[in-house]
Amino acid sequence: MTSSSAVDVVGGAPGYRPGATLSLWTEIRRQAARRRTQMALGFMVLLPLIILIAFQLDNGGDDDEGGGGEFSRLADLATAGGANFTLFTLLVSSGFLLVVVVALFCGDTVASEASWGSLRYLLAMPVPRARLLGVKVTAALLYCLLAMLILVGTALLAGTLRYGWAPLNAPIGGEIAAGTSVVRLLEIVGYLCVSLLVVASLAFLLSVSTDAPLGAVGGAVLLQILSNILDQITALGTIRNFLPTHYGDAWLGLLSTPLQTDDIVKGCISSLAYATIFFSLAWWRFLRKDVVS
Repeated sequence: MTSSSAVDVVGGAPGYRPGATLSLWTEIRRQAARRRTQMALGFMVLLPLIILIAFQLDNGGDDDEGGGGEFSRLADLATAGGANFTLFTLLVSSGFLLVVVVALFCGDTVASEASWGSLRYLLAMPVPRARLLGVKVTAALLYCLLAMLILVGTALLAGTLRYGWAPLNAPIGGEIAAGTSVVRLLEIVGYLCVSLLVVASLAFLLSVSTDAPLGAVGGAVLLQILSNILDQITALGTIRNFLPTHYGDAWLGLLSTPLQTDDIVKGCISSLAYATIFFSLAWWRFLRKDVVS
């Protein structure tokens, strides 16, 4: 009777503790050993160096003859100091590269287990489904944050070593003091992390819905691209305000004087709302899914 009662109360064999299965540290180490993790993080180091080399190879020619415009002015500011170089790196990577990296970490995490046939074995250990999802998504988001910090840290270090430390020259807000520049960069990184939660949650939803990792990753990226395209169609009017990418560039308001935070607040609310919906759907879908792979 005692043994039977232990099984009924705990929900498993005597001594079984659901919270002790598949720890977060175990999942972090598992993901760190994967080639895609190593390549993604490695490219975060490589990108600022590639940009730096590209500036070094610039022959000083006039690129505005073909109508370079605003982007050309931002490129000129990139060589004005380490903070400016970091800002330019974030500008060129936030629209697509960071989207792909976040979709890769969050879209591959569950779907890859299903494609390998190891997902059912994890659940048979047994690892509770809610705990499996919690550990998986937490590890994926931590790697997304790590990738962002590596990108910013490498750009800041490389840019400072090459161009020195100088005030941040914002193209729309004048000069920002050198000490305040780091704070502004951290605020920009924080906003990008919040806005990319939409990509992370959508990729995770697709990851628990398919056995094809590329489908989950590609689906999240394609839907993000579609949202960007629709956001350019002014005929949609106020409908564009509800697109998940509408406030993607709101972080530029942190470079103005005085700060323009209205769109940033709206962007945070929009991103958190979408992320809550997508993550909730992922939990609802996976807890009811018949896992056969």
